[in-house]
Amino acid sequence: MKSEHPAILGLGVAAPERPFSQEEALAMALELSPPESDDQRRQVELIYRRSGVDFRGTEAAHSVATTADSMDAPSFAPASLRCPSGPGTAARMAIYSTRATSLAVRSSKAALLDARVDAGQISHLVTASCTGFASPGWDFEIVESLGLSRQVRRTNVGFMGCHAAINALRVADAFARADADARVLVCCTEICSVHFRYDARPDQVVANALFADGSGAAVVGKGGTSVPRITSTSSQIIENSRDQMGWAVGDHGFEMNLGIELPGTIRRHAGEWTRAWLASAGLSTDQVGSWAVHPGGPKILSAVGEALSLPGSALEFSRRVLGLHGNMSSATVLFILEAMRKSGDLRMPCVLMSFGPGVTAEGLLLQ
Repeated sequence: MKSEHPAILGLGVAAPERPFSQEEALAMALELSPPESDDQRRQVELIYRRSGVDFRGTEAAHSVATTADSMDAPSFAPASLRCPSGPGTAARMAIYSTRATSLAVRSSKAALLDARVDAGQISHLVTASCTGFASPGWDFEIVESLGLSRQVRRTNVGFMGCHAAINALRVADAFARADADARVLVCCTEICSVHFRYDARPDQVVANALFADGSGAAVVGKGGTSVPRITSTSSQIIENSRDQMGWAVGDHGFEMNLGIELPGTIRRHAGEWTRAWLASAGLSTDQVGSWAVHPGGPKILSAVGEALSLPGSALEFSRRVLGLHGNMSSATVLFILEAMRKSGDLRMPCVLMSFGPGVTAEGLLLQ
């Protein structure tokens, strides 16, 4: 029975080639949006240093200008009377399109090589992103650059946030279950840094301090040996939490809303949801071999650990990826999965888990 489940046949990840230290990111933030007081500056510095992020890819840094000559210039510049909120959304989307394409092609190529699947064998392409829009977009560039069939069936999972990799894998799983010969390429690519907020609100500073850029890809299909198989998924919209996390299109980039209640909400609800889901799959939490939990931030990871009574080492890879790469939204869980596999610590069963706008919890079980 187990062999009938679709498997993750290969993985690939790509991050900006030049990682920025959190100290460099802080310096850039202070340059672009200078604090209005010493107290505000200290608050910004404290948030950055408590973020759990040591390094991250920040493609927006390649678009930093020294003057704000035009409100429509596709670059970031220090706030001024003429340009108090940074580039407009159209200019930010121009940066997104260029940077996302490069990362998506790199991660997808790596996943195909890892899976030993020829590009011409890919029957479906499932893409996920919440940080930019373009049509035709970088999914077309994957087809062109990697030589996918022009009959490849494309599906985009758009604007779902940090848990979108699980949504995308669920779609790929459905395609592979319906067609034993299907080979599905999943690619999650985010350029979060292009939405740097020129805003002193604490939740906006937290977003600036956490989010980063990256792309993760996977090839899904039936067959293969000694590969993790997708055996179950779960979704849960947490009641009375809609206002605690949101993501909206603004005039100067996309605007994230993060409520201070969010860690407490996850702490109260993640345990019951996860235990019920695992029980339906015949498992308990102490039978899970590894946890790939999306690191929304240090407080989110702590909340999950407490809700599930996990040992301190259970979320080591989530913290490690957060430290080395930051929060790359949908791509992050694939980075965690790849880090576990490379180190030889991907133990089955493995739970992928993430939380996104709604607040919505998403889970995927590998065995």
